[in-house]
Amino acid sequence: MNKKRNHVRIMGLSVLLAVVFMLSGTKVALADQASKFVPGTRVNGVLVGGMTVEEAKIQIEGFYGREYNLTLKEREDKTEVIKGTEIDYQVKITDGLEQILTQQNASGRLAGPDEDNSHTLKSTVIYNKEKLNHILLALNCLDNNQTIPTTNAQISSWKEGEPFRIIPEAYGNSVNKDKLKGAIEAALNQEFTHISLEDTGSYDVVTVSSDDTGLIAHCNALNKIKDLNITYRFGDQSEELKGETIASWIDGMEDNQVRVKLDLAGAYIKELADRHDTYGRPRIFRSTDGRELPLNGAYGWQMDQAAETQALIAMIRTGQSQERTPQYRLAASDRNTDWGNTYIEVDMAAQHVYMYQNGVMTWDSPCVTGNMAKNHTTPEGIYTLNYKQTDRILRGVKQPDGTYEYESHVNYWMPFNGGIGFHDANWRSKFGGTIYKKSGSHGCINLPPQKAKGLFSLVSPGIPVICHY
Repeated sequence: MNKKRNHVRIMGLSVLLAVVFMLSGTKVALADQASKFVPGTRVNGVLVGGMTVEEAKIQIEGFYGREYNLTLKEREDKTEVIKGTEIDYQVKITDGLEQILTQQNASGRLAGPDEDNSHTLKSTVIYNKEKLNHILLALNCLDNNQTIPTTNAQISSWKEGEPFRIIPEAYGNSVNKDKLKGAIEAALNQEFTHISLEDTGSYDVVTVSSDDTGLIAHCNALNKIKDLNITYRFGDQSEELKGETIASWIDGMEDNQVRVKLDLAGAYIKELADRHDTYGRPRIFRSTDGRELPLNGAYGWQMDQAAETQALIAMIRTGQSQERTPQYRLAASDRNTDWGNTYIEVDMAAQHVYMYQNGVMTWDSPCVTGNMAKNHTTPEGIYTLNYKQTDRILRGVKQPDGTYEYESHVNYWMPFNGGIGFHDANWRSKFGGTIYKKSGSHGCINLPPQKAKGLFSLVSPGIPVICHY
């Protein structure tokens, strides 16, 4: 009886132990299962079901490092592929795998075709940009020999004897390199495996067609310029700038205005100035005693070339034929004798000064000019009176001891060539003759006091002063 009871106890204990071992194994199996992603799990497009977090991380990063490719879908069903291995492409998962696993375990580890176990995690993408640039340069879609350019309608360049015309737009398959590069870089950073050049706007597009009203207006404006003429007046002379020449300066349109090549317009104005400016150039002056003398100097017509260039461009943009008298910086008359008929003449050979007003001599006087023996000869040339002043001290060169070479008080001072000018010289008792040869001035025109006073009352700044022998 006791043996039977002991046998039952042993059997019961065995069953109990078996149940304990079975439950323990189940717990181990469940714990192992909970450390792995449910079947069918994809992270960033890579299948990681049945893997631990660390295994999944290795699998994702390894997949992109070994197998990632970016396919470019082009027109006419063409494709090109950028291989990840060619640009050292890598994807580093920074965070989030643990959270996905925890969420799966918390929700009962649901799996199957009806469950969405696809996840996208933030990652760090690394690739060699220099290698990518080399690959971009080799793409067929960027090869000019294999593509047809897409171009906007445009206005033809100027051709002599032909009107401007509209060149129609052209529809091709050319690609904007910068847009394509941006689309590729965005796809790589987002781990895309395919992009469409059409969808990313990488193809060049026509933005201006031949029926564009603005383009038609521009073309008409250019043809209007081709037919205009601009006439420049130089006294009784004139020069004509023809529209055919102007048309060759046109460089398209900008802000609804004709764009004129500044260098070409400026070159034309310089040519005009070279032909018509008299400043600093020899001219023939007829002296009081009837001689014709070639003279030059810091006086004459000098065209303001910068201002005239801008004025010319402004006239061109109006599209209207017109006449213009150029802007000058200096001169009294537009005739060949640009000093006009009101001026002061200094005849240094005769040691005499003449004042003409409106062609009539209204004042004259003997004078003493620069001392020839001491190389103080008064320079020949055509000048202008700078200003006039009373009660002035004229000083020579300052000496080492602080004194001046000379100091002379004058009542009337009228400079025209630096420190050279007309003034009274009350220290002289005689004027004219040959005094200037050995006892002349330091270069100024010495006048009798009363004569200097009379000249002072007649002159004004800007009046021409002509000195000659």
